[in-house]
Amino acid sequence: MYPYLRLTRTLLKSRFKSPLKITDVSVLPMRVCIVDIDPFWELNNGRHLTMMDFGRFEMALRLGLLKVVKEKHWGLAVAGSSVRYRHRLKLFQRYDLITQIVGADDKWIYFHQQTLRKGKIHSAALIRTGVTSKNGLVKTSEVMKVLNIDIALTTLPEWVTAWSEADELRPWNPILTNP
Repeated sequence: MYPYLRLTRTLLKSRFKSPLKITDVSVLPMRVCIVDIDPFWELNNGRHLTMMDFGRFEMALRLGLLKVVKEKHWGLAVAGSSVRYRHRLKLFQRYDLITQIVGADDKWIYFHQQTLRKGKIHSAALIRTGVTSKNGLVKTSEVMKVLNIDIALTTLPEWVTAWSEADELRPWNPILTNP
């Protein structure tokens, strides 16, 4: 089940934090809870991604994006992700969730997120997100204009561009093979 109560608590606490600029980094203190673990008593790989939702929602709130999304009846969607896991996060351990926007293109906003504990990166993800409306994707230029953000985010880091291009090569058709 999605942790709506924890998300609500996170967003309520974030309302008292200072606003962020699009180039800022968000640091969100977290803790591994009993509902987050797998049979090995560590943060479940899927839960890493769920917790990363918290970081993106917190950043969207502090940028003013959640307010605009509500006013315009827009939505937020994840359109792709790539995650690397390096070290376990055990039950009740505290960690920081680091969230940063690393760029955007015409359609997508790219986030880099990390779980960090005692200076060690436990997981890292590149997340491609979009803002949606009843007519489909909202261009990132329109989103930035509505947020009064006058910054060009179209220059993506090379590693983000390479990932995005490689992801486009993957076929959508089902793979039907006989062993």
